[in-house]
Amino acid sequence: MPKEFSGKIEHDIRDSVPDWSPYELPKAPDGAPNVLIILYDDTGMASWSPYGGRIDMPTLDRLAANGLTYTQWHTTSICSSTRSTFLTGRNHHANGMGVIMEGTNGFPGYSGRIPAECATIGQVLQDNGYSTFWVGKNHNVPEEDISSGGSKSQWPLAMGFDRFYGFLGGETNQWYPDLVEDNRFIEAPYTPDEGYHLSKDLADQAIRMIRDQNASNPSKPWFTWFCPGANHAPHQAPDEYIAKYKGLFDDGYDAYRTWVLGRMIERGILPAGTVLTEFDPMPEDQANPADHVKPWDSLSDDEKRLFSRMAEVFAGFSEYTDVQIGRLIDYLEESGQLDNTLIFYCADNGASGEGSPDGSVNENKFFNGFPDDLQENLDKIDALGSNATYNHYPTGWAAAFSTPFKMFKRYSQFSGGTCDPMIIHWPAGITAKGEIRHQYHHSVDVVSTILDVIGIEFPDVYRGVKQRPLPGVSMKSSFDSAPDAPTEKHVQYYSMLGTRGIWKDGWKASTLHAPLTGHGRFDEDTWELYHVDVDRSESKNLAAEHPEKLQELIEAFEVEAKENFVYPLDDRPAREQLTIERPQAEPPRTRYVYYPGTTSVPESVAVNVRGRSYKIIADVVIDDDAQGILFAHGSRFGGHALFIKDGNLNYVYNFLGIPPEQTFTSGKLAPGPHALGMEFIRERAGDHGESIGTCKLYVDDQVVAEGPMRTQIGKFTLCGDGLCVGFDSADAVSSQYTNPFPFSGGKLLGVGIDISEEQYLDLELEALAALARE
Repeated sequence: MPKEFSGKIEHDIRDSVPDWSPYELPKAPDGAPNVLIILYDDTGMASWSPYGGRIDMPTLDRLAANGLTYTQWHTTSICSSTRSTFLTGRNHHANGMGVIMEGTNGFPGYSGRIPAECATIGQVLQDNGYSTFWVGKNHNVPEEDISSGGSKSQWPLAMGFDRFYGFLGGETNQWYPDLVEDNRFIEAPYTPDEGYHLSKDLADQAIRMIRDQNASNPSKPWFTWFCPGANHAPHQAPDEYIAKYKGLFDDGYDAYRTWVLGRMIERGILPAGTVLTEFDPMPEDQANPADHVKPWDSLSDDEKRLFSRMAEVFAGFSEYTDVQIGRLIDYLEESGQLDNTLIFYCADNGASGEGSPDGSVNENKFFNGFPDDLQENLDKIDALGSNATYNHYPTGWAAAFSTPFKMFKRYSQFSGGTCDPMIIHWPAGITAKGEIRHQYHHSVDVVSTILDVIGIEFPDVYRGVKQRPLPGVSMKSSFDSAPDAPTEKHVQYYSMLGTRGIWKDGWKASTLHAPLTGHGRFDEDTWELYHVDVDRSESKNLAAEHPEKLQELIEAFEVEAKENFVYPLDDRPAREQLTIERPQAEPPRTRYVYYPGTTSVPESVAVNVRGRSYKIIADVVIDDDAQGILFAHGSRFGGHALFIKDGNLNYVYNFLGIPPEQTFTSGKLAPGPHALGMEFIRERAGDHGESIGTCKLYVDDQVVAEGPMRTQIGKFTLCGDGLCVGFDSADAVSSQYTNPFPFSGGKLLGVGIDISEEQYLDLELEALAALARE
């Protein structure tokens, strides 16, 4: 409650006494530490050097040597969901984040909107005298809000953060990111040719934010959430870091699993006798084919060469980002802030299996349900990691980097999806150095730990709303306890994309159900039982031996599920979940008009041409030397563009980056006013749901080129490379020009896009009138 004014108020100020106390801003407790959370993406516990992995992490090694390494720290198994638990300290379904933001479905546990009864750690720390910064990945803003005019109610600045610099989607191109600063979209500060990489930029920005605060308010503690794009696809990194790993993965993922398990046991990460589990525990009729692992000894020499190279790129990406984080740690040490900074260095879920059995040069194929092509991947082997690919390693490496557990990201019932690296460093508050901790913890515990360390309580009521209690258990008790001290946590449920599991007092029950299969029939699922206190890899199913224990855990899951809004379960394929029609701030329409100079419009709110016929009409007045982009949406990994080059009109549809580009070109354009456009007439669905039909290119009312064309069933990209008029932002759609390729040599009045069933010629006059040609 605010303090009452206790001064004295008279008619004359000279007879009055001021009282500043009701207006004083809150201050953090004396000696309160800074807090830095470093949250990587898509990283299994067997990846990194402190855990025995083959990827060198010099900064993480340094922190582990002076801090604590946790071996049973868990997450939800997917990005948005885990990140929401870091934000609020509540379970992901209670946050409305039971799935990634692109898969929300309108039920309480899957709304994509954090409810008012789940205030964030940023808000609580702001109210207790902290500066709060968020740098890097977000993935907790509803997809329909990611636009310049969209609601900012769930953007970082409205969720308790003073500053934000990063990207709002689930992934982004590391060379050409889709950046947001605070509440506005921006372009990257420089180009890849000038040395740009997102990991480097994010470290620069974090240092700047902390340095600026320290210059003006050195006594004020800060909270920084640093979320790099690594290790999520696309795996992109400077050549010199990729080259460091040349040949180091040639033995293959089968051999890596055996090698790394021995290292993990030797280092005390896993107990002696831990058993290596099978690659795929799912019955054949229930398994997801996209998650299959090809045995290494069944591969051709070309496949082995390709898959090894993909692991090298991933490793280089991870280390390069760790080195950039090292610059931030160096700054904290040089400025005298490191000792009293509580650092959590961790990952949000297991290694990613979204690269399919063959790996991919364009991860967006996975989200479009489109198979990868080995020859296409081989053709681009030397370009992996560069801006020419949007690559992802095959499922075999996902399984290997999640050793010794079953499966990987998305599988919440298996530890391969949920047991992740976590290292905590805080010299001022942890006397133990370089030790290992085996207590069982989960990402919901991080907020409780931060509050416990600082010595503040989560409010019962925030902004007039009764708050949902925190289910987390503070990790502080483990800081100076024995490595094998009892776990103070007692229960944690798991549920993701139709998969289910629950841990309770050292036992775990798990369903045999693969995510994204569309099988349903959840009541037919088989539950397995593991005593994980003695069987860390979950290798021995004890369901038949302890049916009463299994039933106890199943009943416990039902309690947790009902309390946290887990139902209904949803295992539909990715392309179905990602293309659900969701309520928009704008009423539905079939005609869109865009004008030059508009900031690129994110795909979540731009005109949707997926799975339908559509028309594009640009109204222009051109000179002899006219050239440049009229319309562009997407990137070289999926997108389309209408542009003038060498005096000709061109339309390119880049289908999932698969060559050749589908190109339609006119003859020379005469100077003067024109309606330039195209029409796609959908005729049928292809084998993978793509649209197949005919494209016509128009100059005024004449068809100047025509031919077959196919369009994607899913999005151009999850990273938000938006719709542009008069230029092409970030990564260019077509290899026929270099971005931004701005329109020049005339006047572009606007572009109309129509997704109705009307014919192109019937719309031409109406479109020109709407664009108000001069």
